[in-house]
Amino acid sequence: MTTLINKKNVASYWQSFPLTLVLCLFLVFPIIVIGIVSFWDYNEYSIIPDFILENYEFLLTSSVTWQAYLKTFEYAFLTLLLTLGIGFTVAYFLAFHIRSSATQTILFLLCTVPFLTSNIIRMISWIPLLGRNGLVNTGLQSIGLIDQPLEFLLYSDFAIILAYVHLYTLFMVTPIFNSMMRIDHNLVEAAIDAGASPFQILKDIIIPLSKSGIIIGSIFVFTLVMGDFVTVKIMGGGIRANVAILIYNEISLLQYPAAAAGAMILLITVIMMLVILFRLVDIRKEL
Repeated sequence: MTTLINKKNVASYWQSFPLTLVLCLFLVFPIIVIGIVSFWDYNEYSIIPDFILENYEFLLTSSVTWQAYLKTFEYAFLTLLLTLGIGFTVAYFLAFHIRSSATQTILFLLCTVPFLTSNIIRMISWIPLLGRNGLVNTGLQSIGLIDQPLEFLLYSDFAIILAYVHLYTLFMVTPIFNSMMRIDHNLVEAAIDAGASPFQILKDIIIPLSKSGIIIGSIFVFTLVMGDFVTVKIMGGGIRANVAILIYNEISLLQYPAAAAGAMILLITVIMMLVILFRLVDIRKEL
């Protein structure tokens, strides 16, 4: 009996070996390399293998870094709240107000239509709409609501948040919709028969049973926003910056050790936030 159990354990290890190897080669090993390089020294012409702490000391004591992190968290949390509100509403409509599975599938596929093009094209498409002479400003001026173009619509924090919501709402819709589809509709009908109000049903049944989807969607959106620099660069017009932009600029200047240190700090920050999210709900039990 013991021999049989040992053979099963060995077989399980061999089955997991390819995935473990892939993770080690393409995830663990690059992170280790970045961590090692983050302690190296550098000058204008070369990278010097060494062990110094100046890269981290500069990051943690620089006001520019702290401002960039504050701005990054601002983008992340605002995007998270907006995508959660929109994603939950869309998922709730699809799961509880559309009875036909075929219609649900069609409407869900319609939500994926923007993903048929690249992120950059989707962001650039906002420029002729929100620009100083764009459709929004022109329309508002033509009907007399404003006398001069609204400057905050483009190359601003508003434009960056709008682009983030446009890009990442589907990452919130999908897991929440998946969680809601597993909710037994008999529970909702029983609550209605018991005299529960729509708000009580939402608060006591729908939201608790959708926690896993909400947390998974939040993880997707938060991690994507924290590591994004293209959206900030395009929609911010080069006058807005987040942590990823700082890392990008350091790489452009061939300051790889400083960029590696910034990447490690960003990675640790994201992991800490994910730990907090995972503590809100045990996803393994909810799935």
